Parts: sequence; C-alpha cells; structure tokens
Amino acid sequence: MLKPAPAPVPAPVILPAPAPAPAPAPVPAPSPAPAPAPAPAPVPVPVPAPAPAAPTASSSFGLSQDINFYTIDTGAGLVFKIRRNDTGASTQSAGDIASMVYKGVQYQDASRGSQLNSGFDFLYKGISAVSVSAANVDADHIKVTVKSAGLTHYYLARRGDADIYMATIFDVEPDTLNLARFIVRIPVAVLPNGNTAGDLRATVKTIESGDIFAQANGETRSKHYANMRLKDWRYFGATGTGVGMWMVRDNNEGNSGGPFYRSLLNQVTSTNQELTYIINYGEAQTEAYRTNILNAYTLVFNGGGAPAALDTSWFADMGLTGYTAPSARGRVTGSVASGRVSGVDYTIGFSNTTAQYWSTVRADGEFDSSGMLPGTYTAKLYKNELAVDTRSVVVTAGKTSAMAAIAVSGDPASTAPVWRIGAWDGSPAELLNGSKVTSMHPSDVRISAWTTAPFVIGTSSPATGFPAYQWKDVNGSLVVKFRLTQADIAPSTIRIGITTAFGGGRPKVQVNNWYAANQSASTQPTSRTLTVGTYRGNNTRYSFSVPASALVVGDNTLYLSVISGSGGTGYLSPGYAFDALDMVKNP
Repeated sequence: MLKPAPAPVPAPVILPAPAPAPAPAPVPAPSPAPAPAPAPAPVPVPVPAPAPAAPTASSSFGLSQDINFYTIDTGAGLVFKIRRNDTGASTQSAGDIASMVYKGVQYQDASRGSQLNSGFDFLYKGISAVSVSAANVDADHIKVTVKSAGLTHYYLARRGDADIYMATIFDVEPDTLNLARFIVRIPVAVLPNGNTAGDLRATVKTIESGDIFAQANGETRSKHYANMRLKDWRYFGATGTGVGMWMVRDNNEGNSGGPFYRSLLNQVTSTNQELTYIINYGEAQTEAYRTNILNAYTLVFNGGGAPAALDTSWFADMGLTGYTAPSARGRVTGSVASGRVSGVDYTIGFSNTTAQYWSTVRADGEFDSSGMLPGTYTAKLYKNELAVDTRSVVVTAGKTSAMAAIAVSGDPASTAPVWRIGAWDGSPAELLNGSKVTSMHPSDVRISAWTTAPFVIGTSSPATGFPAYQWKDVNGSLVVKFRLTQADIAPSTIRIGITTAFGGGRPKVQVNNWYAANQSASTQPTSRTLTVGTYRGNNTRYSFSVPASALVVGDNTLYLSVISGSGGTGYLSPGYAFDALDMVKNP
C-alpha cells in the first residue's frame, strides 16, 4: 500500500548544544556472504542484573547533522542515523532509523527504514506530516524527537552505551494499521540466526492469510509463532558472527493483554531479520488499547550473549512527555494464605484502563509489585493462567498498599469430580497437541491428527486422546465414554472450560439420549486466535445441568459438538480451545 504524498515538514529546531564531534566517515557494508544455516535463537532466560555501569568516557560521542540525517555516535562502537526528511518512498519515512553501523558493519537495510508501523508518515489516516528534531541534552546524552499527529517517539543515546534507547507515547492509537509496533530491519546476511518458528527462508507456499507459510516438508513458519508469554521474557533478538542485537523491554505497562499475552516478536525473511517490539497489537486482543502512557524499549548491540539489565533512571532528566518518576509511583504487597495447588505457578495481575502490571507469587505465597502508577486496579490471582480470585486495590504514589491475605475460593478443581479430563489451569498444554499450538499451525505435519477415537475415562490419556482444540469443520464430533455406579446416579453438571473461541464457537452437549439446551457465545477476541500461535482469550466456563434420569448404571456417553452462528471452513471454522472438562455431582 503506497503512502500518501508527504506534507511539508517544518524545519527542525536544534537546541543549543556543545560542539559536536565530526561525523564519522561512511563505513561501507561488507559484501554479503552466503547466509549460514539458521541456528536456534538463544533462550531468553532472564539473567541476574548487574550493577548499572556509569557512562564510559569517549571522545567520539556526539551529534551531527546534514540535510538528510541526524548522526549519533554513541562512543561505544555504534553510530546510527535518523532520517530528517521524507524521501517520498513508500518504504522510508522521516523519523526512521536509516543506518546502524556497529564496529564497522552496517546493520540497517539500506532500502527500508527501521520504523514505527510502516513509517511515521503513515500512522494516521489523512496525516503525513512528521517533524524530527535533535539535541544534546547534556554532555553525555542525546535526544531525537519525532512527532506525527498525536504520537511522539524518542531516540536516546547515552555516552558509552552501544544501545538505541526508545520511548513512544500517543493519545490516539495509530489508525492506518490499528496497532503500534516498532520494527527493526537488519540484512539477514549479517544477522542470520533468529527464532526458528519465525524463519520463512525455506518456505514454499502460503497456507493462511498471507502471513502463515509452509516448507516443502509440511512444517509451518510464521512471525506469529515466534512468540512468548509476556511474563516469560525480558528480551528477544538475533545473532550473527560475533554480534547480537536484542530488543529489551521495560515493564510493558502500556501494552494490552496482561502477563500471558502472546504476540509476534521476530521474523526472518530471505532479505531481513526483523525484530518487532509490540506496543499495542490487535491480534487476540482481550482489552482496550492503553494510550497516554510512555512505552520504553531499547535496541541493544553486543557480542552475542544475553543482554544485561539496563539502567534507565537517567530518563528522568531527558524531558520525556509522560515520564513518571519512581517517587511518583506506588507498590502493592500481599500473600496467598491458602488454597494454592502444589507444583503450579501462580501470578498476581493488576490492570485498569491506564496500565497493567504483574508479579509472580513466590514459593512462600508472598508477592510484591512495585513501580505502579497511582490508581485503582483490578487484581486477579491466576493459577497458571486461570483467574481464581479477583479483588480491587488502590495504589498511592510513594506508598505501599498491603492487600488482605488471599484464601483461594474460585478454583474449579477444588470440587471433587466424578471424572475429569485435563487440568483447570487456563491452558490446553496438557491435552493432545497443546504443547505445539503456540509455535506452529494446526495443519503442521508435526501435529497429531485432530480427529480422535472415543476418549475412555480411566483408560485414555489426555495428552494423546483428547484434542486441545475443537473446530466445527475439523473435529466437530468428540466422544467421551464413562462408567457410573449406582452411587453416581444423581443430578450432575458437565463443566467445560475454554480459553478462547473463534467465530462464536461454543460446545453443544448430549449425554446418552439427553440434549442440553444451547448456550450463548462467550466474549472473545474478534481476530484469529487458534491458528496464530495463541490459545489466550477470555477464560469461560460452560455448565450443563444433567438430570439423574439422563444417566445410567454402567456405560454412558458424552457427545460434544461445536455450534455457532458464523460460517468458515477448516481451521478458520468456528471453534475453541479447551482448558478442562469434567462431571461433578450437584451439591
């Protein structure tokens, strides 16, 4: 899609600054060598945070400019350029990163910018004007400010850091793509090793929506499958010979979706390694976008190892719109006094329309969430990914709010079942294919057949005999067989938990010759979920009251099918992801 012609751009104002160092001589990019075979990306396991390092003295640190670019020398082997003017090209925009030379090697695609969405001149419909200005804030810090309509983006440099610090704030969500993400585009020849699930280089055909592909051997690849739960990563990136480039996040308070949200991170094409930092993204969206909040993230260059924790306390002196100092933030502490299940992870999440936070519950039941913006939050305790307690908490600037001890009472697993399939934990991971659906398409050759034999309680295994997903047009008829004794014959309830649904899909229940009344569709994301690497939506539990007269001593059969008012075929037909299902006697 071509961008509209750019509007005239006012000349940027350069604040008074120390005399800049001479601009470095252009460094020619090395001739591309054949890309080596892709290697698995380093596992993004958080590393212990070292003490923040003081800026390293460097005589080369400085800001310079010409008619086209601002050039920033970090004094740490990294020199990068920000484009000042719109070229008129559909792949470049004022405000883009136009060059990144690290230790003599060019890491920026020369034909495209590293940019927000498709460029700062293409963020809002009918608005193409972009202003770019730059200044030395002091002797050790440089700030570049990019503005487009209701959005402001910052590039920051600190003397002696081989990092491009960034921050973005907007009062209106960019509406041309209905998302906000920063994409770094690096020639794959110099940075070949990224996330395997998002590596498209060996794919030969498109299998869904222009963004999911298959290799000749039937394995699928997509940017959607290069994902992790938000709470599980602090950084992601890619490597080459003696180099690593990493996107490091802050607390992600301005995103939408909570601690378990999964979204694309990395894509490898025949041309570029693409690192994508998600600010707000509409795929599998479960809550409204958050605006008017500063989102900080950093592109780190190093020798290829895991990036150390970053010190960004100096942001307080950079004059950033929306920056909130630690002293103006609050803290929440508390404990889970009883009701936890041994061996299961628990997370406490906090959210309101302004911000989101989360904290892992420690082994002793305690939790601590600091650095929160003041306000009233909904606090949810999650057993793995299933909310089992909900309450409210008020956060006050400069103070600690102590929540009352939590006694878990909302765990459906606490009710003894007549029979149960799966675990009540907000995830289908323990079911057939459940461990694969976040990293491959449901049609992938590595996926086991979705159509299964009748599941026999007491004999069949959930991991091999009951599917994580059910679609109307794929495996629309599932059968569960169970035996009852005379003592089991009583009014009962079939409970079916789902984690998300597509196309209004929901389960229809038949027990022997008895049919349950159809139930309404749950509230779920309107985009694809089941095929784009996430089962995360809104956990919903359906309950079907089964009269004792529907049950018999001996063999009984439960029939499950999918109903919906929507159309669709194959893996884009109405369906849902299972959490667990069981039968319990009514109290």
